[in-house]
Amino acid sequence: MTPIEQMNWMQVGRRLETDDRCVLPLGSTEQHAYLSLCVDNILPERLAREAAEPLGVPVFPVLPYGITPYFRGYPGSVTLRVQTYLSVVRDILDGLHEQGFRRILIVNGHGGNSPAQGFVGEWMADHPGTRVKFHNWWNAPQVWAQVQATDPNASHASWMENFPWTRLEGVVLPDHEKSPLDLNRLRLLGPQELRTYLEEGNYGGRFQRPDEEMQAIWDTAVLETRALLEEGWAQ
Repeated sequence: MTPIEQMNWMQVGRRLETDDRCVLPLGSTEQHAYLSLCVDNILPERLAREAAEPLGVPVFPVLPYGITPYFRGYPGSVTLRVQTYLSVVRDILDGLHEQGFRRILIVNGHGGNSPAQGFVGEWMADHPGTRVKFHNWWNAPQVWAQVQATDPNASHASWMENFPWTRLEGVVLPDHEKSPLDLNRLRLLGPQELRTYLEEGNYGGRFQRPDEEMQAIWDTAVLETRALLEEGWAQ
């Protein structure tokens, strides 16, 4: 089993004797309209596990809080300050490096965590010989092409994040398409202003599409993520 909670320290140690790869999912606890507040935690962790499982690569628990100050007007949305977040990511990477992991794939589930992507380059420069890939799974080339081919009106809290494992039992979703919102305007609004403008939280698009279309996107995401684990470590 690859999830760390299904391994003990001795099993991890034996794994490190032959393979120095691991996966770290990054998430966020924030509003996703009618979907779970933990969409950005559920998706990267599940994706990491499915991608890594055939390879036996350990997957660490998702970091469940991210950078999401703009959603503070929505109950249940919790943010970390940028400096706090980068300090946490630094400590985790330092710990993985100390344990012997030298090839680390970060599977990121939240666009607001982008400061960590720039930080990774700085961290690697201070840790020669350790390589970290930062993977924004939802807009990786193959996944994004699949999303656009399915429906180009896709965004935060829309159909593109509505999988059977992110929707909530008993919650009825609207059956209409929301026009794309003005992202430039969104970026200038404070938390309460943003909530007024966004209303339920969808940035634009339908709220749900057929499960077979979503499964096709998911299958693409799993294969694209697995390929990052298997290839391109420049060794």
